[in-house]
Amino acid sequence: MNPKATWLWTAVAAALFAFIFFFERHLHQPPPEPQKVLPTLQAAAVTSIQIIPRGHLEICAERTNSLWQLTKPIVYPAQKAGIDALLAALQQLTPATYITAPELRNLRQADQKYGFEPPQKTLVISQGEDQTFLHIGFRTAPGDQVFVQVVGIGDVYVVDAGLLKLIPDKADDWRDPQLVDLNRIEFDRLLVTNAGKAFELRRNPTNRLWHMILPGWEPRADGEKVEEALQRLQTLRAEQFVSDDPKADLDSFGLQSPELTLALAQGTNTGLLLEFGRSPTNNPGQIYARRGDQCAVLAVSKERLGPWRAPYDVFRDRHLVTLTGPLSEIEVTARDHFTLQRLPQGAWRVLPEGFPADAALAEEFIARLSQLQVADFVKDAVTAADLPDKGLASPSLRFVLEAAVTNATGITNVIVTQLDFGTNQENKIFARRADESSLYTVKAADLAGLPSAGWQLRERRIWNFTENDVAGISVHQEGKTLEMERRGANSWALRPGSQGIINDLAMDEVAHRLGELEAVCWVARGDEQRADYGFTPNNQRITVELKTGRKLTVEFGGTAPSGSPYALSLLDDQTWIFEFPWPLYQYVKTYLAIPGYIHP
Repeated sequence: MNPKATWLWTAVAAALFAFIFFFERHLHQPPPEPQKVLPTLQAAAVTSIQIIPRGHLEICAERTNSLWQLTKPIVYPAQKAGIDALLAALQQLTPATYITAPELRNLRQADQKYGFEPPQKTLVISQGEDQTFLHIGFRTAPGDQVFVQVVGIGDVYVVDAGLLKLIPDKADDWRDPQLVDLNRIEFDRLLVTNAGKAFELRRNPTNRLWHMILPGWEPRADGEKVEEALQRLQTLRAEQFVSDDPKADLDSFGLQSPELTLALAQGTNTGLLLEFGRSPTNNPGQIYARRGDQCAVLAVSKERLGPWRAPYDVFRDRHLVTLTGPLSEIEVTARDHFTLQRLPQGAWRVLPEGFPADAALAEEFIARLSQLQVADFVKDAVTAADLPDKGLASPSLRFVLEAAVTNATGITNVIVTQLDFGTNQENKIFARRADESSLYTVKAADLAGLPSAGWQLRERRIWNFTENDVAGISVHQEGKTLEMERRGANSWALRPGSQGIINDLAMDEVAHRLGELEAVCWVARGDEQRADYGFTPNNQRITVELKTGRKLTVEFGGTAPSGSPYALSLLDDQTWIFEFPWPLYQYVKTYLAIPGYIHP
């Protein structure tokens, strides 16, 4: 046998014997009911925890009012989640096996063998005046477990080595990376200095709307953009802790005269100042930052600061109007002068004629007004001399929006805003608000389709009856007539002089749908408009005769751009022209056709 191989196997046998003697021989299985390593530990009651890592600086964190603060080796907000995770693990820490204190006394240099002389790490856990010291030793031979010992107990426990992942080696592991928690700061003002230009964002305490304060004027701010920028600030994290030196050369970080500062204030009191400097030479995606109440210099994401680094215009509200509550009236001056008025029950009517307004059209009108946006900020301070050549001295279109306000004398309408629109220039229309000095443009397409006459908002329901109310239906076209009478449910017959085939079930469905006839949209009103929309004496005309003797008629004209036919009916003794719903028209063509006539 090879002498070298003999010595190798002898060494392996000796090592195995030593392992059995010092480890296996002295280990005991825990009792049936697992005994916790720290049975008196209550994670929620811990007031401080101290980590003493071998070869590293001591780390200490203290809890005050549920918040953790690092006190050694630096004073800095601590990461609550990391500390709570460690305390929860310690509270539930249960040994896989253990070595008793008497057995340890029989071992030579036991502390050195298990890694307790000196400890690899020591944890000092305080619950008020009570302190517990926990030594962390070596890992076991496989490496998935570790020896721990509670000072004063004497036993050595073997626990899962996953505990080591929760114990920091340096303070940065427990530092809170969040730059600012806005939920813990009361503020209603944001003072921003960006590249030497300063502006202020202020929140109205009543309606919670943001507005800007600039020298000489106060434009409205876009609340959504402000809140989005604040949310990005809330999620800003330290990607690197660069320096904690209170005497650090701030100029080297661009923080002596910061490019960007954000001051969060409540009234006249500044709650927090944030300063941002230049980017690290080797990482242009980061930017140096510091809080005014701390000396630490951090590196944070430049991209997350995007809105704050942009010109102040990014925060200007491009909506012409922001509604914070329901409107009570909209007064319109266009080719017609009318008022859309909300009734106490929530319905709408159109004045001065007093006819009911279509609820969906009214809400769509309000929604489109609230969605109108500025295309261009033309001028921040206009004078009366600027208005005539923009068509705003006598606006061609005006909307006055009012809301109902309850006060001591009752309910009063107050003007929310007045929107004026002038001349068209390159598909944009000049616009302004009566309560602002700025001049804007809006896209002409955004104004197209807004009602300019009160009749466009009329309720679109034409009739309201059921098939059981119908006595008969007649069709007139090209000098020919088809008359049918209803004799009961799903029972129809031709009247004398009429020819054709009747589908009883289909005719009941046609009568039902005609009873629910609703205009797609209003097109015009007045008998003089007939020819403009293709109405002739020879076109198809349908008359529904009700059992009450009342007769309801609808005539069909030309084809609208949408593909639906134009139709007209008499409402309140006036001719109203509208787009007829396409699905119902398919029923009309199929079941109300005069034999031999082919629909276009």
